[in-house]
Amino acid sequence: MRRYLRHVRHLVFLSFATSVLGGAEIPDTEKGVRGAEQLYPMFCASCHGDDLRGGKVASLLDPGRRAGDSDEALFRTIRDGLPRSGMPAFGATLDDAEIRSLVVFIRETALRTKEPVPRHAEPLPDGVRKGELHSWRAELVVEAFDVPWGFDFLPDGRMLVTDRVGTLHLVDGGRVAPEPIRGTPRVWVRDEGGLMAVAVDPEHAENGWIYLTFADPGDGDTGNTKIVRGRIRDGEWTDEETIFAAPRESYTNRGMNFGSRLVFDGPYLFFTFGERGEVGQAQDLSRPNGKVHRVFRDGRVPPDNPFVGRPDALGSIWSYGHRNPQGLARDPATGDLWESEHGPRGGDELNRVMPGRNYGWPLVTHGMNYDGTPISPRTGAPGLEPPVLHWTPSIAVSPLHVYTGDAFPRWKHQLFVGSLAQQKLFRMETKDGRVTHVELVFEKLGRIRDIKTGPDGLPYLALEIPGPHPGRIIRLAPAD
Repeated sequence: MRRYLRHVRHLVFLSFATSVLGGAEIPDTEKGVRGAEQLYPMFCASCHGDDLRGGKVASLLDPGRRAGDSDEALFRTIRDGLPRSGMPAFGATLDDAEIRSLVVFIRETALRTKEPVPRHAEPLPDGVRKGELHSWRAELVVEAFDVPWGFDFLPDGRMLVTDRVGTLHLVDGGRVAPEPIRGTPRVWVRDEGGLMAVAVDPEHAENGWIYLTFADPGDGDTGNTKIVRGRIRDGEWTDEETIFAAPRESYTNRGMNFGSRLVFDGPYLFFTFGERGEVGQAQDLSRPNGKVHRVFRDGRVPPDNPFVGRPDALGSIWSYGHRNPQGLARDPATGDLWESEHGPRGGDELNRVMPGRNYGWPLVTHGMNYDGTPISPRTGAPGLEPPVLHWTPSIAVSPLHVYTGDAFPRWKHQLFVGSLAQQKLFRMETKDGRVTHVELVFEKLGRIRDIKTGPDGLPYLALEIPGPHPGRIIRLAPAD
């Protein structure tokens, strides 16, 4: 039965590939659907060692290995061999997708050997940290949450913080209100699902609107991403309106890949919707899964959206072919819309989102399945937008933010990218839709859930702390 289901999934994948790639055939990857952990001992370990540290030949963990250090060079070496060095070619034994999975496996093992995934978070550093453009200090703002998934600032400087367990909190002067906001939507708390993003309307002082995304409970033990807005009066959530809801038949018991980031752009609201672990949904324009959407702030579909008027497509779709987009940010200086998304095992992406474009999942990817089996033999194809950056192995890339404050003038309008598993914060300089420079600002202070510029011009970050420790909000203060 499992082999039959794999075959059915593969046929579904091929049908999407054929329609999207204009009939170009994706090679059959069935061959027993062998995973990298199975292939490496069979074909590689006798020479490179069980632990990749070398045996008859050099270690695969060394950056200067003879096979070449780029993914493309490593792929060619496995496929074509190195006859002068005695390495056989495996192109007739392994298909392209299996070779791709071995490339990911080697990359992943090399990095994890050098840099294991942090199992805990370090205390906030004392004193000054020197960066490339600015020196800074880390300051604790508040510590009180399970998973502080998102936060935003009210016009008076108070802060709203979502806790994934389903509560919305008001923070004033570093103190959390004794009780969470009453009457917020009932949420489906399951694995990655719960109460997620919060966004304060840019005209909140006039209209009072606050937007939430959450895992909406369906029939039985199911849920799906939903976006609502409401107001807060006397500590209670009121006037709720639905901005976007998926069809009830699309609700699933899979507790993964909800997307759920919100960004305003004038009269518009952009939001991300994860593919929810459903094979092929990111390529199906009749489904919300695996998409970036654009609506008016009241949920109406703008008439100039790229798929408006197509009977086979949702009018709210702005771009598609995404896996789990948990980062979304707009640069007010250039108008660029940036998106970050979780790959599976490898293949995290940073994308510059453009209307109507297809970003490829699952037709092309730099990653593989969590069990080591291949997803696609291709990392790119004509008609599919390549990522601006990708991380293989995965760093569990999550929030994005364009810094707009004046406290760190040389950081202004630069992109900040956070990660969950690797607990890293990156600063990225961009030009003409490209990343021209990357700085690691800090690491190992917690799983970064959200980033915002505060009303004081300082960058604020929401950190989930692994283990039985409360989550926290911190800020970076200049120390030049």
